[in-house]
Amino acid sequence: MTDVEMKPAEEKKEEKPTEEEKKPVPLTPVAEIKANIALIERAVATLEPRFTHRVLRSLTHLRKRLDNAVLRDAVNEVYTTDSSTKKALLSWLPEPSTEQSMEIDAAPQSSKQSQPEPVPEGEVYLRLLILHHLLTTPATHAKAMKLAHDTVEKMQALNRRSMDPIAAKVWYAVERVYELSGELADARPHFLAAQRTAALRHDDETEASLINRILRSYLQYNLYDQADKLVSKTTFPSAAGNPQHARYHYYLGRIKAVQLNYTAAHTNLQQAIRRAPPAKTAPGFYQAVHKLTIVVELLMGDIPERSLFRHPVLEKALAGYFEIVKAVRNGSLSQFQNTLSKYAAEFEADKTYTLIVRLRQNVIKTGIRRLSLSYSRISLRDICVKLHLDSEEDAEYIVGKAIRDGVIDGRIVHEKGWMECGGQKSGYGPEVSDVFSRRIAYCLELHNQSVKAMRYPLNAHRKELAAAEGAREREKELAKEIQEGGDLDDEGPDLGEGF
Repeated sequence: MTDVEMKPAEEKKEEKPTEEEKKPVPLTPVAEIKANIALIERAVATLEPRFTHRVLRSLTHLRKRLDNAVLRDAVNEVYTTDSSTKKALLSWLPEPSTEQSMEIDAAPQSSKQSQPEPVPEGEVYLRLLILHHLLTTPATHAKAMKLAHDTVEKMQALNRRSMDPIAAKVWYAVERVYELSGELADARPHFLAAQRTAALRHDDETEASLINRILRSYLQYNLYDQADKLVSKTTFPSAAGNPQHARYHYYLGRIKAVQLNYTAAHTNLQQAIRRAPPAKTAPGFYQAVHKLTIVVELLMGDIPERSLFRHPVLEKALAGYFEIVKAVRNGSLSQFQNTLSKYAAEFEADKTYTLIVRLRQNVIKTGIRRLSLSYSRISLRDICVKLHLDSEEDAEYIVGKAIRDGVIDGRIVHEKGWMECGGQKSGYGPEVSDVFSRRIAYCLELHNQSVKAMRYPLNAHRKELAAAEGAREREKELAKEIQEGGDLDDEGPDLGEGF
């Protein structure tokens, strides 16, 4: 036998650091921008929009790492020659300081040949990055407004279908410019005109983005009727992405909630939650949807689950709403009023104050139900005191409405000024026995029908057995004739003259 050579242990130890060195190093912002420009050029060359969508998915993470130096370096590396496009992009950025300019002059010039100028989609993408960077400081909002108008005019002049995915993101940035400047209503005509153009060109992404922009503009100024007309006159593209669908369903939920259609509002809000990004990716939208969902569930008469208020992303944001839920559940009108006055500013900022005010009737109904279970007879004056109502007439009206709606079982004795509550039904008695007898009779009838349905006709299977036996006998006879070598001319059928 030949001896097997054993590798020294030192070689195994040397392999581990090489594996650790293979871990990918995160790209710098400038390198990532250059890689994204390359992907955009590949998407234009191959007519594959999926590369552009891959670039746009990283936009949220990338724009948080942008600054003037990063954007200036990215423009200088993407545009190697001093073209008009490069000068136009650099004009939107502040000039570098003296120290940075000295460092740039001292750097050795590259001997590489000048690369061809990127496609127009790459220029619009760089404009989008600069626009998001200008929105970070209020001092540059005016410059961002000029850049937004210039970018929109350039997109409309180019009129390239490969630019549609980037155009949808540009329109979102345009809306943010107008909203942060306090002029969102002035952007509405631009959005409406662009939406009609996108619908004619079957540009689903841009059309979906613009419909959401218009709805947000309407809801920002409480124009719910116009928003409802827009929803009825337009068809939201089904091919749009999940983020756009989530926003659309959220806006629909707000419209339906104001119109007292709580069931449809709850359905739309649940769709928005399902289609929304993860809670840690978009915490603001996640919180806004759940705030409105909690209010709608309370208006429907349901109590949200307690585990919802323990979610790490929602725990602090839903503190005021948790107090409202406790007040509604306990039927305490005083607690409800105190919570409403304490968190009024927060509710108004969330656009849910008017909906929460509607919960007053639900709180009163819950309180009346608790009183009807505790007392067999209670005066209207005591109801007025316990529920903190204004007068006995209001208490009588509210109690009468609760009796008519079936919230409680009782009657009002107007002459004596009290409410007589119906006694709780015991677990025994003729009524309970009748109910059980009806249930038992229904179960027995269901059992009998099931047994009848499972029965089969008598001797129905014997005909099938006889037919099967006859077929087997004919097969046996035919096989026996073949073995004996019967004469085809005498016994077989006529096969023709030419056989």
